[in-house]
Amino acid sequence: MCYDYSKLLGKIVEIFGSQIKFATAMKWSERTLSLKLNNKVSWKQPEIDTACTLLEIPNDEIVVYFFTKKVQ
Repeated sequence: MCYDYSKLLGKIVEIFGSQIKFATAMKWSERTLSLKLNNKVSWKQPEIDTACTLLEIPNDEIVVYFFTKKVQ
């Protein structure tokens, strides 16, 4: 199943200014972030939790950022 992470990417740029800065804050390589945003590698629950903390995403909005299905 593919998810649409466009809103998440917008939030990353809004808060961190670039994907690489967010990847660094997550203790990931830029490639790891790219694989996750392109649905090649799944997000784990602790990663979603950390990302929400860093991006100031409230619990009631997690579904919008991480679980919006991509329309094919």
